Amino acid sequence: MKLAILTCGMLPIPAVQGGAVENLIDFYLEYNNHKKLHDITVFSPWNAKVEIHPALVSEVNHYVYIDTTSLKARIIRKIYQYIHFSSDYYNYFIEYYFEKVYRRLKKANYDYIILENCPGYAYKLSQRGYKNLILHLHNELLHSNSKYHDIIFNSLTKVITVSEYIKERVASISPSNKIQTVFNGIDIPRFSTVESTSVSRQSIGFSENDFVIVYSGRINKEKGVSELIDAMLLLRDFPHIKLMILGSSFFNNVTDKDTFVNSLKSKSEEIKDKIVFTGFIPYDEVPNYLHIADIAVLPSMWEEPFGLTLVEAMAAGLPLITTQSGGIPEICEGVATIVDRKDIVNNLKNAITDLYNHPDKCQQMAIASQKRAQLFSKETFAQNFFDILKNL
Repeated sequence: MKLAILTCGMLPIPAVQGGAVENLIDFYLEYNNHKKLHDITVFSPWNAKVEIHPALVSEVNHYVYIDTTSLKARIIRKIYQYIHFSSDYYNYFIEYYFEKVYRRLKKANYDYIILENCPGYAYKLSQRGYKNLILHLHNELLHSNSKYHDIIFNSLTKVITVSEYIKERVASISPSNKIQTVFNGIDIPRFSTVESTSVSRQSIGFSENDFVIVYSGRINKEKGVSELIDAMLLLRDFPHIKLMILGSSFFNNVTDKDTFVNSLKSKSEEIKDKIVFTGFIPYDEVPNYLHIADIAVLPSMWEEPFGLTLVEAMAAGLPLITTQSGGIPEICEGVATIVDRKDIVNNLKNAITDLYNHPDKCQQMAIASQKRAQLFSKETFAQNFFDILKNL
């Protein structure tokens, strides 16, 4: 089949600037390049780092880049910002990207157009006569209370959701067999083995005797980092329990002026010898940091659609503490300590001290985590993704 892929227009493909959705697109494009299943054109924002990326050398995957950063592009985007369009669904930045892509879509014929996490594109395209639209939904963006939900749902040939939780939310519009779940995947070998010794406990500021907790992911209120620090404050009398906070507020764009990050650092001041903020870490280096830790704590405080960082921690062989949120139990139930968000701070403290005091339990959970992670390989994800397309 001849397929077009529309991203959300924020980060480039290949995923040279990171991004969970962008990495997943890379995975199925890599699989398609190897298996030569379909002729795929992906429309992506331009970034200079893609110029020498080996993925661009492909017989079946084609990359079309949209200029969103030049002076001319920024001026036109500003015009989008100040001129009202009745058909607008997103902010001016995304609307600019979409309209630039649309000009190219009109010049070619595709069997299906795959919309990555942007249900609003389905609305806009359906109003312009397009059919054969597939939505790959990574977040809770389409449900019975969302904008134009009936029009969007009826315009779609298939909705591929990343978890049963997201599937149920879409089904609140109308139960339908056109909604199917394909779990996300990661590069399991990358996380299960250490490729570099450039990162060590000593280089981070920990000792071999420390019990190191790692939090990995974006740093925002919904991810529960503040509550985890509150739990660490309750554990101040355990000198060897340390916390490594791995990440930033938005990929590699965080600055020292980030107010939420600064509030966390201020809260941590009295136990600053027990907490290390690494800041943004490139995705390729994350496994090396995970292997420094004894356990992972990922206390999501919102209805997490999937949670790739959970799979990454499991693949690294880390015992896992997380919360009863969204699609999280689908990933790690049976191998992780899943705590209730009610009284979350005390629940985290108790779960951490339980693992700290029971090293044998930690070891058993580590083995179970790594075994469970095998279900979420990038190859399994890509195969299941294309199997759905094969059966359209």
